[in-house]
Amino acid sequence: MHRMGRHLRAGAHLLAIDACVAAVVTAGYVALADQGATDGLPRFSGPWWLGWLVAVCVGVPLAVRRLWPLPALAVVLGASATATLLEITRDPYISAALALYAVALIEPTRRASAALGLTLVVSAAAVITGEACLRPSGPWTEAAGTAALVWLVTGAAWAAGRVVRERRSRATRRDRRLAEEALAEERLRIARELHDIVSHSLSVIVVKAAVANHVAEARPQETRDAIQAIEQTGREALTEMRRALGVLRGDTAGRRTREPGSAKTAPPPGLDDLPALVQRAERAGVRAELRTRLAVGLPVGTALAVYRIVQEALTNVVKHAGNKTHCQVTITVDSQGEVRIEVVDDGAGNAAASNRVELRGGHGLVGMRERVMMYGGTLAAGPRPGGGFAVSARLPPEPAHSTATSRRERTA
Repeated sequence: MHRMGRHLRAGAHLLAIDACVAAVVTAGYVALADQGATDGLPRFSGPWWLGWLVAVCVGVPLAVRRLWPLPALAVVLGASATATLLEITRDPYISAALALYAVALIEPTRRASAALGLTLVVSAAAVITGEACLRPSGPWTEAAGTAALVWLVTGAAWAAGRVVRERRSRATRRDRRLAEEALAEERLRIARELHDIVSHSLSVIVVKAAVANHVAEARPQETRDAIQAIEQTGREALTEMRRALGVLRGDTAGRRTREPGSAKTAPPPGLDDLPALVQRAERAGVRAELRTRLAVGLPVGTALAVYRIVQEALTNVVKHAGNKTHCQVTITVDSQGEVRIEVVDDGAGNAAASNRVELRGGHGLVGMRERVMMYGGTLAAGPRPGGGFAVSARLPPEPAHSTATSRRERTA
């Protein structure tokens, strides 16, 4: 029942074609059963109902050969052999070949091979018995030639069915592999987005919490400022997390009830959100400066990549460069749409050398490299000769520019 329902859903037009073929074959065999002997060859001389019954059994099962291939082949093969023995016709078993094609296409290899062997044996036995033994119309070599023709037709039909089955199987495996690759890529993207959101916010929270714990008794006002920064950073992280989860769910139910400008409907972060990102780094104790020179606007995807790269670079500065470090972020977009990103710190804080080594192998730079590679760009990151650390990325221009920021040049 499951197979029948599947074929009814996926191949209704094929079932309609099979029904037409079954009607034509049945009508042809009925005509042959009613035809008299006009060329001197033996002809069917039995009752009309027997000829009609054989014709129905040869043709009608073809209408359901894709639903029940083995039963259809069994009925058609038996009726074709009977038609040969009764001298209704001496055709090359076209009906059996059509049924055998469906068997080779649908059934497993072992069953399909067994069906082929049975068809070859039954058809050869019927042809040789009918043409060389019961009512010989020529030498036995002529009967052998007819049997060989039947074998050629049925064998070719079986081979065609196996070829189509293998081609479909390869296409299915290819589609499954592509789906798995797409799933893995999506998981990587989700992990990268969550890392960018959580890592940056938690880094700021940890730094400010450490400051608050250190000066809690001596400088209460600074403690309150640190707690306020932690609260604001946490709220911003929750907003970004809700936005990311809303996109990942892809839930369209209830969109009509969402308020405009809510976190779930907010656009992804881009260049306009960089000042707020820099302010968060400043709340963590980094003296950050942002400079942007935009000759043209950027597509939404590129703007998001720029934001995430800067976010990860600033996170590394907060985690590893130490308090009171001076950091400069420079974003340049030329008239062709090429993007250059530079995040440079002077290392003025108390950054241990081991932290720099750890930074090279961490997930942050891996995520930045993956984002840059998606756009065919380049990334360079490492310690500066005079102290500090530098991250430099280049993103080549995209073919089309569906801009996410207005065409303007600004310096912040």
